[in-house]
Amino acid sequence: MTTDGILAGHTALMVGTSPNIGAGIAIELARAGARVGCVDRDPNLAALTAKDICDGGGQAHPVGCDATDAADVARAVGEVTAALGHVDLLVNGAVVYAVKGLLDMDLAQWRRQLAVMLDSAFLFSSAVARRLVADGRGGAIVNLISTAGHQGEAGNIGYATAKGGLLNMTRSAATELAPYGIRVNSLTPTATDPAEALERAARWGVPGPDDATRASLRVAQTQVPLGRLPSPSHYGQAAAFLCSNAAQMITGIDLPVDAGSLARYWRVKPAPGAP
Repeated sequence: MTTDGILAGHTALMVGTSPNIGAGIAIELARAGARVGCVDRDPNLAALTAKDICDGGGQAHPVGCDATDAADVARAVGEVTAALGHVDLLVNGAVVYAVKGLLDMDLAQWRRQLAVMLDSAFLFSSAVARRLVADGRGGAIVNLISTAGHQGEAGNIGYATAKGGLLNMTRSAATELAPYGIRVNSLTPTATDPAEALERAARWGVPGPDDATRASLRVAQTQVPLGRLPSPSHYGQAAAFLCSNAAQMITGIDLPVDAGSLARYWRVKPAPGAP
């Protein structure tokens, strides 16, 4: 997919810039021509992502931000606006992992996980949309989901619940903001090829996917219909499309970039003639 130049003249905010999906999307938004505000709780990750973009000839500005704090979110949006121009594109990808279920997750962990994924998307979407409406300008918002947001996953209740909530937040926001020319869609990643994350993490000097994660992903690759896993750059190209004029009549939908994961029927049936 070629996205070169389709976001020229726009300023995007990428919330969440890990060396895996977040940075991959931010870099693809820049390749598509957008100026990119790189926002992360860890200012080092935001700065490293912005450096990669600038080294590639793009424009970027890093901001450290607690995405669950309304005042800090307002500050971050204002800082990126001052540095790069009015923000009209937003990708919400803040995430925290706590792989626990009903039997071992405590209330504080539950609340923290939902706050990072749901509160952050609400706060950034509200802050950006209010500015766009006040200025009479349109824009686009993309919320990152997960295949776990579409299907129940044992032992991962906070993550699956938050991602499922983002699906309906997307639909609600899309219908509310449509009259103002602001489109809201979501994008569903799945288990992700670790090559890009490993390369970035090694170059940045930060932790990347560990051995157990890589082993799990090797198994996942055999389970998806396409036989290979998407990379962060695949998600970034899809996000650039959803933010672009090529998607000007698309709002309120979810775009799975999942190698066919959600299309596969859950039941494994025996081959014809098998006992």
